[in-house]
Amino acid sequence: MSKQFQGLRTLGYKVPDLQEAKKWYTDVLGVEPYFDEHFYVGFNVAGYELGLQPYEGNVVRGNAAVTYWGVADVRKEYDRLIAAGATSLEEPNDVGGDIVVASVSDPWGNPFGLIYNPHFKL
Repeated sequence: MSKQFQGLRTLGYKVPDLQEAKKWYTDVLGVEPYFDEHFYVGFNVAGYELGLQPYEGNVVRGNAAVTYWGVADVRKEYDRLIAAGATSLEEPNDVGGDIVVASVSDPWGNPFGLIYNPHFKL
């Protein structure tokens, strides 16, 4: 085990409207932020943090890296996110070993992945 790294902790997204993004993520995650300031909103999602920060001007977006959040039913959560205003990046599919993944873009273009992996407990 690495003595320098303690594991993944926080995923941060830059958004143009912090209040709008806070409402959207509160609705889709089903939790209220534990930290809520004008410069940062933090959600504790099963021990991991999703952080939102405001930005001004152009922010370069890309989908080369996706963080996958564990869920019990990828199709159900994927459909719920699409209904909430996300757009599809990758429809749910079995990638082997009974592992199912999918990903969407949130309304601000940030990639948001979903994974069901029976080899890890939720």
